[in-house]
Amino acid sequence: MKVICIVGPTGVGKTKLSIELAKVYNGEIINADSTQVYKGLDIATAKVTEEEKENIKHHLFDIKEITEDYTVYDYQRDARSKIEELIKNDKTPILVGGTGLYIKACLYDYKFEEETIKQDYSNYTNEELYKKLLSIDPNTEIHVNNRKRVERALDYYYSNNEAISSKEKTDKLLYDVVFIGLTTDRENLYDRINKRVDIMVNNGLLIEAKKIYDTNIKTKAVLTPIGYKELFPYFEKESNLEECLELIKQRSRRYAKKQYTWFNNQMKINWFNTNYEDFNKTVEEIKKFIGGNL
Repeated sequence: MKVICIVGPTGVGKTKLSIELAKVYNGEIINADSTQVYKGLDIATAKVTEEEKENIKHHLFDIKEITEDYTVYDYQRDARSKIEELIKNDKTPILVGGTGLYIKACLYDYKFEEETIKQDYSNYTNEELYKKLLSIDPNTEIHVNNRKRVERALDYYYSNNEAISSKEKTDKLLYDVVFIGLTTDRENLYDRINKRVDIMVNNGLLIEAKKIYDTNIKTKAVLTPIGYKELFPYFEKESNLEECLELIKQRSRRYAKKQYTWFNNQMKINWFNTNYEDFNKTVEEIKKFIGGNL
């Protein structure tokens, strides 16, 4: 039984493709987005809706409260367990998402230790945190602005007394996997990202973000996704709405670019251009490719 893994940036059609492939290959979908495991983070994270699911079973969505921590160690354990369960039941596991580290932790022979120590870094700037990381791990390849990974690297060190970069890494896959990537040209992608933010606003993003803001909860779950923290200055009357929405669009575009770089450097992805005028053609092209690899 193969595992199908669908990757790509926001707005390229991963959700729709996963549903169509699940219908064809008797599949069930496993979330591979670090923000969609949390309840209440729906619109900004572009979480699949009940209507979009079309009665296809989905797993590892809405499994944690925003006050709870959920590490890559936790995801590796849960996702692998779900894959084994689905294979045992003759179902095709379809892993879908844009969090590269989650996907690699799940599908490759990576050994993660549980992070038992969780520290509060909210009073540190990105630069201060990065300096702290460099003092214990001069070989780190984590970017200074990737705050989530910097914090995780620090927690890993304090829990295991070793730098996370010293862990044994491998390109050995644990499963028979076919990697599918959806893409489009940069101009079209950026245009779709911009329009998608406007659609999110129409769908209630401000209401969702204000509800989160009013809780005064500032956990990783809240601060990691693009689309919530950027609106906080608007609620505090420090910035106008147009400025905050533009920041969401800007950061979303940068994140999409970063995702492409990461996947191209870390995995052998079979990329397909999304046909937005006739998505069925994209589905048929990918089905033909998968059929030749089964």
